[in-house]
Parts: sequence; structure tokens; C-alpha cells
Amino acid sequence: MSPHRARGRFAPYVLGTALLALAAVLAAFAAGAAVASEDPWGFALAAAIGAGIGLPLRWVGRTGSEPTRREALVAVLSLWLLFPLVGHVPYVVSAGMTPLNALFEAMSGFTATGATAITDFDAVPSSLFLFRAFSQWVGGVGILVLFIAVFPQLAIAGRQIFHTEMPGPTEQRLTPRLRHTAGIVLSVYLALSLVCGIAYVMAGMPLFDAVAHAFTTVAAAGFSPQARSFESYHPAVDWVAIVFMTLAAVNFALLWRAFGGRPRELLRDPELRAYVVIVLLVGTLVTVQIAPLYVPGEAVRHGFFQVVSIMTTTGYASVDYDAWPDAARALLVALMFIGGSAGSAAGGVKVARWLIMAQHTAREVRRALHPRAVLPLRVGDRRIGEEVVRAVAAFIALYTVLLGVSAMTVAWLGEDLTTAFTAAAATIGNVGPGLGLVGPMASYAELHPVSRGLLIFNMYAGRLEIVTVFVLATPGWWRLPRARRPADLPPAPAIGRRHG
Repeated sequence: MSPHRARGRFAPYVLGTALLALAAVLAAFAAGAAVASEDPWGFALAAAIGAGIGLPLRWVGRTGSEPTRREALVAVLSLWLLFPLVGHVPYVVSAGMTPLNALFEAMSGFTATGATAITDFDAVPSSLFLFRAFSQWVGGVGILVLFIAVFPQLAIAGRQIFHTEMPGPTEQRLTPRLRHTAGIVLSVYLALSLVCGIAYVMAGMPLFDAVAHAFTTVAAAGFSPQARSFESYHPAVDWVAIVFMTLAAVNFALLWRAFGGRPRELLRDPELRAYVVIVLLVGTLVTVQIAPLYVPGEAVRHGFFQVVSIMTTTGYASVDYDAWPDAARALLVALMFIGGSAGSAAGGVKVARWLIMAQHTAREVRRALHPRAVLPLRVGDRRIGEEVVRAVAAFIALYTVLLGVSAMTVAWLGEDLTTAFTAAAATIGNVGPGLGLVGPMASYAELHPVSRGLLIFNMYAGRLEIVTVFVLATPGWWRLPRARRPADLPPAPAIGRRHG
């Protein structure tokens, strides 16, 4: 099939292939649940639905052409809707959750958010807890491929500047880069997951919990099979989590280069340096605030655990930090808006964007004094174009508007301001737990159904960089490209008559 005739077939092919892969995973979970004498029918039904949708999409899809910008966005937006819609079925069938709570849990899983609507952890079978963790692992690696290979090529939310180049194809076509980068990301991701799981076991965590937490730690996601997260584990487990949560929030392209023999790349990255400084500074401030509540060693461990957990948008809890002093809680809420590094599994605004806005603000202040000066904007040794600054400003503006509307809506539906604001911030930033009724040891299930529906949208929009989702609200999105008619074509060049 020619590339022209294959146009429009890329998105169905990607969606169909991904759904068939999900169906295969669900079938494997069904078999595992049956072996463990647990209910397999939720997984089996979800597998059948995934295969039923995926097969016809794969059949009509083709990979013979480079996808257009519109088609790539359709594939991304549809994938993160279809996976939760299929993946919510086991929660309904096997755990007896309502469809809304099940969709909330599935969306939280595949967007690597970590906000839960489960109220009775004892009623959830082990196989479903493992699938719940695995969904976050899948969502984490999928987001990494998008952030490193797809969004920079499409200039989504200024991401064309927020990545370290991966080795491999240098041409601007999306498909070769997508395939190559996916292989690199998956190799780093698998290695970190394996080492993380082994480290958890060596620190004293039971094997099942270690596997589940390895899935959700490397994805910066936060689901735990324990109702009270990390509270009951040995202190050594907390330190293992701190190390691997930190790694999960580092640009994976940098990790690849560091593991490949160039560790100095980490030291030269301005975003990583800023990230480490913020963790050390805020971790120290939080430790000082909570010092009267614990012995010195415990204060340091809990303080830095929660700072790293919130900063990386993982969302684990070693204690109920909602009981901490207001100053410490305020610092944790502020970290929800920072996030990890661009090109990592972490959510949030990202350190790189804040660096750009800080440099832009400083430049405008200098411009007030020297209005005719030429003041290029740089982050590290990289010059930032004006189109990137505009894209970052638009992203932060949309982020702020969605946060404000969501918080006001949740508060209007009956929740206190602390719960409403932190629920909105934690879901848009893909952090997971907030404060108040949605604190680290609580559940989102008690919120108004409309609030839960809105927060499902927040998780979806926040994970896909918000701008990607809001493009659906533009009239131009719904106007299909018009085929060029002969009259629209430029006239053929005139052929002069030869004179002899």
C-alpha cells in the first residue's frame, strides 16, 4: 500500500495493537487468578472486550505512512481513554466496586496517579492488587515514550526543548524515533524495576509487596497493596523507596547516558541540579518542622520520604502526614506544583518549565531597565526560543485555570477548602493523595460523584500535558483537512516556444 493510501491508518493500528497486548495481559491475569483460587471472570471479560475492540482496529490499521500531527494526537488521546475503560472491568466484577469508582481506580492506575477509591482493602483479591500495580507500570513506560519521543516532535506544551537527545535516528520522522526510543526506555525501565524489586526484598519487604511496589515506584505512581502505604514496613524499606523514587523522577535519557558510561551528564544538567537542591532544601525544612514529633533519625527519614514522594508525584506515605504541623503540610502542597524532571515518569508542571519561567521573569525585569537590550533566554547552555516560552506560559495558564475550576467545583459540592484544593492539585499533578478527606490514609470514594468524575478528567488531562486535551476544544480540531482540488493547485509553468 502506498504511503498516500495508508494515510489515516496509523492511529487504528497503534490502538488495535495496544488493546490486543492489554487483552493478552488480562488473559494472563485471569489464568493467574484461577490458579490462586480467586475470581478470574473480571479479567476474562476485560480481555474479551479488549480483544473485541482491538482486532478490528488492528485489521483496518496500517503502518505504511508517517502519521500526521492530528493522527498522532488522536492515537495518544484515545489510548489513555480506552485502557482505563477496558481496565475498569475487573474492579467492578472482582471487587464489587461501582462503575464510577472502578473507572476512577483504572484511570488513576494507567495515568500513574495513585489516587484510590478503594475503601475496604481486605475485599480486594491479591491478583487485582497486582494488576492495579501493573497498570501503573504500563502507564509509566507509555508516558515516558510519549514524553521523550512523541511530544517533543509535536512541540506539545513546549516539550521540544525539554529533553536530552537519545542516541539513534536523527531524522525528524516520528515513527523511527518512536520505535528506537521505546526500546531504549524499556530497557532502562526494566532494569530499574528489577533492581528496585530485589532491593525491597533485601530490605525486608515480602515478595508480593516488593513486586507490586517495584511496579509503582519506578512508574512514580504510588499504588500500594497496603491500606496505610509504607507505614508498617522496616525503616530500611523507606530508604530504598527514597532512592528509586528519586531515580524515577530523573530524565530517562540522562539515565541512559549515565548508565552508558557518561555519568557527568547528570552533573551538567541544570534541571537535575535544581531538582536536587529543592529536595535537599525542602526536606531539611520539613524535617525541622516535624522534629518535635519523632526521634531525630525518624524525623529525617519521614521528612525526606514525604518530600521525595510528593516532589516525584509518587504519592507513597510512610506516616499520616496530614497530622503534621501546617507549615510542613504547606510545603508538601507546594511541591505538588513542581514535579520531577521532564522526560521522567513523574507528573506535575516539571522543574524545567519553572526554570524557563524564572529566567523569563528575570529577563523581563532587566528589560524594564534596559528596554533596547537584546537579552537571550538560556537554561544551562541551551538557548530557549520565544515559541517555547509562549508554549510553557500557555501550559501553566491552562494548568492554573483547570486547578481553580476543579477546586471551586469540589468545594461547591460540599467539601472543605483543604480537601477541594488538594484533591484538584493532586489529580492534575498525578500525585495521588492530598489532605483532609483525601489524605494519605484515606480514599476519594467519599467525594460527590460529580467531583469524582471531574477528578477523573483531571488525571487524564494532567497526564497528557493538558494542552493535548484542550486542543479538542478548538474549532479547528473538528474541521477535517480539505482535499486539494485542481483549482487550488498552482498553475503549471509556461513552456516557451522555441524560435529557430
